[in-house]
This record gives sequence, C-alpha cells and structure tokens, in this order.
Amino acid sequence: MKHDFDDTVTGAQRPHVQSSMPDLDDTIIMGSKRSSAVVKPYERPPESHAKQASPTTAQEAARLRARAAAQVTPPRAPVVQSAPSAALYYGVQLDSTGQMYSLEHACVFGRDPRPPRIVKGIGPRLVAVQSPQREVSETHVEVRQLGGSVIVTDLRSTNGSIVQLPGNAARKLRQGESVVVSAGTLVDIGDGNIIRILPRRRLE
Repeated sequence: MKHDFDDTVTGAQRPHVQSSMPDLDDTIIMGSKRSSAVVKPYERPPESHAKQASPTTAQEAARLRARAAAQVTPPRAPVVQSAPSAALYYGVQLDSTGQMYSLEHACVFGRDPRPPRIVKGIGPRLVAVQSPQREVSETHVEVRQLGGSVIVTDLRSTNGSIVQLPGNAARKLRQGESVVVSAGTLVDIGDGNIIRILPRRRLE
C-alpha cells in the first residue's frame, strides 16, 4: 500500500530571531521642516526721518555760503584814477584875433551867440566875432570835441560855413549839417573870421 504524498510541505513555525542589523525600509519618515525665516521687503523710512538723516539742499547751500564768508578775502589793489588834467584836448584859434580856446568845453561862434535851449552838463563857451558885413549869423557854428574827434556843426546860419580839411578841397556845409574834422582844418564863417583846429595837448 502506497502512501499519498502531497507536494505541499507544511513547515513548522519558524522561531523568531532578533536580528542585530537595523530594519531598513524604503519609506523614510522625515521630521517636520523648520520654518524658514521670512525676509521683509525694504520699506522707505518716513519723510520726517529722511529729512533728519540727511540735510536738504538749502541747508547744504547755507553751510557752503557760511564757510565761504568765513574765509578772508585778500585786499584789492587800489584803483588809480587819472587826474582830469591828464586828458588831451584839441584847441581852436580865431585867426582874426589870434585868441585860442581849449575844446575841454564846446565853443559856439557868432556875431552875438546864444546858448542852446537845452543844455546837458556844462554849457558851451560863447565866442563873439566881428562881422561888419553881417555875413556871420548871431549864432553861427559850434565846434566840439567828442572822444578823440572834433565835430563842426553849422547852426542853421544864413550864409553857411566853409570847411577845408588838410589836403582836401573846401566845401560848404548845409544848414544844420555836422562834419568830423582833424587838426589843421580851417572853418570860414565869413567876414574874414576863420577858425583853425589845433592839435591835442594836455591841460596846464
């Protein structure tokens, strides 16, 4: 008689063996993550604090001005002004009398010259001339120095004024006309009255 053997083998219960190796498992339980520090965005300080921290432009400018005022300014050299007597003036000479006048002031020639209605500054010097034929008007011609030039002006005379510059032909001025002349110029106002322009010289 054959015994019926089954392929299934029932083993006895395996004894519990405590292993000395740690129990490794695929699942790893981590501890709770530490909360990271929160970085706050930059906040601009209040306007009042900002003004206290840094000076304003006006304060800085005032500080610079105070510093500049504290510095010692070196004394300036005195300005030496030339005396009026050092100025150079032309002169005029009346050939009929030989009398000379400086053009420090304007000269007005005529039979009975009158000053202008409007005078700015010092009035002109009035020079009366003889005119038996009455060719010279009462207020005939003015001779004045302007800067480094001499100006002859006909004062709307009746017979006019004849001007002759050195090296040039004589010409008659129209009534009220002015002309720039140089030293050596001759101005004929009639009846033998000739005005000669003299070179510049210093006043004595």
